[in-house]
Amino acid sequence: MSEVNTELSLGEKRVRSAFNPSGAGNVNFIKNETAKMINVLEDFKNDELNNLDGEAKRLISLAQTEYENAAMWAVKAVTS
Repeated sequence: MSEVNTELSLGEKRVRSAFNPSGAGNVNFIKNETAKMINVLEDFKNDELNNLDGEAKRLISLAQTEYENAAMWAVKAVTS
């Protein structure tokens, strides 16, 4: 029997993807798409082939934070 990987990705952790008390489908969509973007940037940042300097990594971190903020406001909008 194979084990199921239940560890959340960075994006899923940041948007709290499992938390949706309203059960609204829009909330799941927003959180899932945001988590994907955060993960894409994290993978890019961690790929040694990209040889990023500190400034590029800082910019990625800022972009990830802004995605997280945007998701928060979008969820607030669709649940208000």
